[in-house]
Amino acid sequence: MTSLPYVTSPGNITKALGAIKSAAVPPMLSQDFVKNILKIPGGSGNEITVFLKKLGFAAQDSSPTELYRKFRNSSTSGESVAKALRIAYAPLYVRNEYMHTLSDEGLTGLLVEETGLAHDARVLKMTLATIKALKSFSKFEIESDESAPTPARPDPHDSAHRTQDQEPKPSRRTGVGLNLGYTININLPATSDQAVFNAIFKSIKENLLREDDA
Repeated sequence: MTSLPYVTSPGNITKALGAIKSAAVPPMLSQDFVKNILKIPGGSGNEITVFLKKLGFAAQDSSPTELYRKFRNSSTSGESVAKALRIAYAPLYVRNEYMHTLSDEGLTGLLVEETGLAHDARVLKMTLATIKALKSFSKFEIESDESAPTPARPDPHDSAHRTQDQEPKPSRRTGVGLNLGYTININLPATSDQAVFNAIFKSIKENLLREDDA
């Protein structure tokens, strides 16, 4: 059975994280710092001190980590808590990489699977409340299609983007007819011989009025 981190008073998470932003970075995230600076006394202070380590805000020697410093930066605060959730609840992310998007019912079911606890177990309910408290500070990156660059609309006049239907149709070659009109003056000989005339007109027909010249 997996044991996941939780605090018995999840409201102390909100209190601690709010105080961390306003307080100077200490050399150590000690119990004294949590109880006196973050103002979480008694056993609850001890609990928060341990919890900050499980979030990755404090190293094993209790020194503040880079994640702790990024949380104090308003521009990276949400992303740092999102990363802390992935650190502290890595087993849940193995089961569902979008664990932080689940409803209370879905997250409860996931906790039941991972821990083996009953749905109404007190520890399970406190773990759920702890995760929800952290989620209220977190900011996860959202990927969508809107982030992808929009393909440029092809220019129909650009030959590189013409579709097959847009390809210019080759012009059909058509023959160009050239009709010339001309006048031929024939001086006929002064003769009454029909054979002469027949020869002249036969020559005209064969040489001037051929079909391939029409």
